[in-house]
Amino acid sequence: MSLDKATVRKIATLARIDVPEADLDATAARLSGILSWIEQLNEVNTDGVQPMSGGLDESMGLKLGWRADVVNDGGIRDKVLANAPDANGAFFGVPKVVE
Repeated sequence: MSLDKATVRKIATLARIDVPEADLDATAARLSGILSWIEQLNEVNTDGVQPMSGGLDESMGLKLGWRADVVNDGGIRDKVLANAPDANGAFFGVPKVVE
């Protein structure tokens, strides 16, 4: 599938990405390359291949362990509050919204 400049311009507008007019041809070529690669992947025969939900498959003997479901604050409150524009003690200070 080949994309033209008008299609790339529309995609960029919908995605709210600023693509300069000078870069539209190069972007169209790159996106067309990606779409042709996806078309190649669609041609691969996947009959009999079980879908995987992630990188680990239980049939390979790999299984994620369970962790304890414990509620905690993470132990890094001071580090988190250091990023706050307005920390008020142990809380985030936020502007008043309602009078």
